[in-house]
Amino acid sequence: MTADDTLIRLQNTRTRRREVFEPLDPDRIGLYLCGPTVYDRAHLGNARPVLVFDVLYRLLRQVYGADHVTYVRNFTDVDDKINARAAEAGREIGDITAETIRWYHEDMDALGALRPDHEPRATQFIGAMVDMIRELIDRGNAYEAEGHVLFAVDSYDAYGALSGRSLDDMIAGSRVEVAPYKRNPMDFVLWKPSGAGQPGWDSPWGVGRPGWHIECSAMSRALLGPAFDIHGGGNDLMFPHHENEIAQSCCADPDAGFATYWLHNEMLQVEGKKMSKSLGNFFTVRDLLDDGVSGEVIRLVMLGTHYGKPMDWTAKKREDAEATLRRWYGILAGHGFGPALIKALKADGQWQPDAEFLGVLANDLNTPGAIARLHVLAKGKTPAQLAGFAHGLDLLGLVPDWAALPRLAGGEGGASVDEATAARIDALLATRAQARAAKDWDLADRVRDVLTAAGVVVTDVGGQASWQPGPDFDAAALEEM
Repeated sequence: MTADDTLIRLQNTRTRRREVFEPLDPDRIGLYLCGPTVYDRAHLGNARPVLVFDVLYRLLRQVYGADHVTYVRNFTDVDDKINARAAEAGREIGDITAETIRWYHEDMDALGALRPDHEPRATQFIGAMVDMIRELIDRGNAYEAEGHVLFAVDSYDAYGALSGRSLDDMIAGSRVEVAPYKRNPMDFVLWKPSGAGQPGWDSPWGVGRPGWHIECSAMSRALLGPAFDIHGGGNDLMFPHHENEIAQSCCADPDAGFATYWLHNEMLQVEGKKMSKSLGNFFTVRDLLDDGVSGEVIRLVMLGTHYGKPMDWTAKKREDAEATLRRWYGILAGHGFGPALIKALKADGQWQPDAEFLGVLANDLNTPGAIARLHVLAKGKTPAQLAGFAHGLDLLGLVPDWAALPRLAGGEGGASVDEATAARIDALLATRAQARAAKDWDLADRVRDVLTAAGVVVTDVGGQASWQPGPDFDAAALEEM
């Protein structure tokens, strides 16, 4: 599959239009995602941009080739929140950040997210930040005041273009630090002095540490260059973080343009409410994993909503995702999919994406539409349809271990369900639904008894039935009716 075969379209926050993706250089595509500040476990909302960009990374690698895409996601490991956590715990800052990065890797790995090509830590790029700040001062875009260096917002005419806010609106609607050394209330810190017990580095402005916004500008510049293709994160970062990144990067390299496309995902809710500790609905990715919710289930639920819309995590969605994946894995296991078959398909050139699936996904990462296409492909009969189904699951990162499909299909009991058996169960459930609608309770009860005897676990939620094979599943019992 080449770039000529698939047009990728992305909703560009910067232009407010859905645009055909045209890379600066098809052989060197750059992708940057703002990563976490490492002082605590990642909550479920933190996982959403990771999964969105993971799908984008996979799609770009599919279309342009894995060797032509460079993905960068940073770690902010110098921050006042980290300092506070270290002081509270009586631990070294380096121990806190190292532990949190390890947790983050474990949790994101469990969600099937590929590791980026580069994962820079802010503390590794202090020199690059100092150099960039010095350039901004020399160009008249930044100034030193009382040991601080601040970016002069009014030196960049396009400030506010990304978020679509005027400077007056931003001042009125944001919390700005009131400081006598600021020329403008909206000026933001590039460098600040460090006191006793705080991490600090030598600089032309004294011992200090960088402001948050300069980190990503310096790291993306060092690893991707002053101009690259795609930048993004949650829409909570649009202002002020991404707005400030654009300002300082475009002023440091005025002829480069920084990132061409900007992607922002919407926020996450839980059962229709904003996730909040005060509401008792706040949980981390690790909380779900420890409660027995698999990474692939979390992933399917999250991808079931388009990244541009608010995502609502509900118990029903989790149950439906578990049943869907159990069924899909059963179909693949029943047709012998595993490492050996996939290797053979690749050797024969048959390990290819379904064209419709790829086209849907390439239309602004339409993961709900791609999942709907998988439901259609799951009913396919031909080798090409089944290979396209398997490839689609793989492209969405929904198969954690191809060698473990029988176990994934049957849970602890190890049962798997092939396509014919799944179709038989679906037919029985359809018969039961028709009997209920006709008030033929005897027939509905007979179907229920057959399913129960076969060890099929049926869940009825909101008038819809989903099923999965239980530990004592017996396909032969389905033929009793």
